[in-house]
Amino acid sequence: MKTNSQNIAIVGSGFLGMTVALRLADAGHRVTIFEAAGEIGGLASAWTIGNYTWDRHYHVTLLSDEHTRGLINELGLEDQFRWVETKTGFYSDGELHSMSNSLEFLKFPPLDLISKLRLGYTIFKASRITDWRELEKITVEEWLTRLSGRKTFEKIWRPLLLAKLGESYKHTSAAFIWATIQRMYAARRSGLKKEMFGYVRGGYANVLKRFAEVLNEKGVEVRLNSPVQSVEKLANGTFNVRVIDARRKTDLAEKYRTHRTKYAAFNSAVSVAAGFSGAFLTEPEPTPRRRRSDRVAPPPPEEFDRVILTCPSSKAAEITPQLEGREHLDLANIRYQGIICASVLLRSSLSKFYVTNITDNSPFTGIIEMTALVNKTEFGGNSLVYLPKYVDPDDRLFDASDDSIRETFLAGLEKMYPRFKRRDVLAFRVSKVKRVFPLPVLNYSEDLPPMRTSVDGLYIVNSTHIVNGTLNVNETVALAKRFAGELLDELAAGGAR
Repeated sequence: MKTNSQNIAIVGSGFLGMTVALRLADAGHRVTIFEAAGEIGGLASAWTIGNYTWDRHYHVTLLSDEHTRGLINELGLEDQFRWVETKTGFYSDGELHSMSNSLEFLKFPPLDLISKLRLGYTIFKASRITDWRELEKITVEEWLTRLSGRKTFEKIWRPLLLAKLGESYKHTSAAFIWATIQRMYAARRSGLKKEMFGYVRGGYANVLKRFAEVLNEKGVEVRLNSPVQSVEKLANGTFNVRVIDARRKTDLAEKYRTHRTKYAAFNSAVSVAAGFSGAFLTEPEPTPRRRRSDRVAPPPPEEFDRVILTCPSSKAAEITPQLEGREHLDLANIRYQGIICASVLLRSSLSKFYVTNITDNSPFTGIIEMTALVNKTEFGGNSLVYLPKYVDPDDRLFDASDDSIRETFLAGLEKMYPRFKRRDVLAFRVSKVKRVFPLPVLNYSEDLPPMRTSVDGLYIVNSTHIVNGTLNVNETVALAKRFAGELLDELAAGGAR
């Protein structure tokens, strides 16, 4: 059933917000995206490292990632995929081991044969479980200890859980490790029985550039550098969306910088890609410095028929005062895990492994050597390595300087790789995000606030609603498609709740 066109605001320009915008625009609705940052993409955004542009955080596509592959195909970039068989390493007891096939698993020195068999059985069983809801009722420690044994838990599972979740692992359900194992082995279930991982040439800078073009063609507008201050429903049924802004009133609607993209093509984070004006990406003109006496009122809010918030739950609670009290409490109480992620450009590779898991004490969670997957020609023959550290949003590491983090992380590499030399570091950048993914605590899905709020026409959709998987682009796109489908059905039915 064809619906009347509505004016819809989306807060957040990650893959979730942009995919929802794409589906709504295809259905004939007018969509405006408000983005607090100066670029699109959210956690999948890109930046420069040295003289090269690549993903700010590490990402990979599996052959089984049908939603990601379908979207990229829709964007016309399917022929830009490259698929590579990767290897996995483990750093344990001060030594680096390969665990990329069954034989290497059986030879894995840190565990005796019985422990290996129990570990293998745990992974096999998790990969066959379909009723993940039952796993929400038991802690990950209890479940893994029951299947793998205490020795294997202490030697392998506990260090990995600590690296990803910190001490919060004690409150996390077994559904977390189930989802992780499901993701890990999805590539092997694709039919090739190999860990075939993929990427798009040019990284997500290429994908987002094309996504921007497609959204532009469909009339979607994106407001960069536009953090939302409040969303309020009016008596006439529409919503006021007010942006934090101290600019003159006329700047908001009349003095946007158009025909200027803030997004990179491949090798520059500031240049405009050939053939791409970026006219749909609007950014308010800076206001000249004014005297205190020259201060003017902030710009008026804009009105929309419906509003979709894809920001973290605590932020959503902060900007929506009309929600019921219990909703505010439920949203604010969702516990997130943050990340400190360093991108390191090196003259040479560290190892042959795409992922190196670490069970020893280390300043970072693991090592992702992107150029074990991505062709080094993308980086002028150099190597790109990510060093992630998952931490609580209140962790003091967020207050540490980039220089301090650099010193600590490079010292960690020196300890692990005797051949590593600091003179080989060409560039080092640090990304800090306090809220990356929600902690899947016991009975998580039962206590999760719904996407439809108590305010009719206001929706909160974010990573908290990925209840049977891990946070990645594929799960995000799947969530976006599911929500957009439900919303379009609602609109087709006349907006009835």
